[in-house]
Amino acid sequence: MSLLQLRSVSRRFGALQALSDISLDIAAGELRAVIGPNGAGKTTLFNLISGFFPPSSGEIVFNGEPIQRVNPAALVRRGIIRTFQITEIFLSLSVRENLRIAAEVALGLSARPWLSRAQRARVEQRVDELMALVGLTGKDDRIAGELSHGDQRVVEVGIALSRQPKLLLLDEPTAGMGDEETQLMTALIKRLNKEQGITTLFVEHDMEIVFGIADRITVLDNGHFLAEGNAQEIAANPAVQAAYLGQQN
Repeated sequence: MSLLQLRSVSRRFGALQALSDISLDIAAGELRAVIGPNGAGKTTLFNLISGFFPPSSGEIVFNGEPIQRVNPAALVRRGIIRTFQITEIFLSLSVRENLRIAAEVALGLSARPWLSRAQRARVEQRVDELMALVGLTGKDDRIAGELSHGDQRVVEVGIALSRQPKLLLLDEPTAGMGDEETQLMTALIKRLNKEQGITTLFVEHDMEIVFGIADRITVLDNGHFLAEGNAQEIAANPAVQAAYLGQQN
């Protein structure tokens, strides 16, 4: 069953054609990667799906309903949750405080001047669940700004998970990480998809990660759809090798 469909989607910025006639079909529970050279249109694709701007033409359907004119806040409420290339967390707060704020917002409690004992307990229980889910248990009191870059990204994923996403968009989740951090993040993405059933679409430049965990891979080049398939099919595709993989050292 399709969770997300893009039907002949294009986006133009003045004279620049950022995306041209892109069609995409992602099944519920799928772990899909989007790859392509710099300027291929990957971030533009994410911006369209998450509602930051509408397509110039074409249709985006999520959970059976057109969403190309729905704003980002409304899409979050529908279950489309996104992380960004630059980590978006509260650096001066602890890990627990970051996740507590996210949990209160997700539970609709953030606007209240005070919480009852039952509400506080509910929030703390959710924070504990999120910390266990992303592997941060024991780092509750660590200040987020003092964490490694990898752990900061994990906190961001925990914040995203507080909204119980139906579709999780991860924009270069391992960018700037060392080998060990990359392995941990990759394992987390795979575990959230396979064990929690979270449909995930991610942009990534590391081909070892892409080929290692993605169910299917979509390749963009210069704003155009180039290829789609599993890891073996993409690795063997001459057009992909010429446009992208052949550029790797």
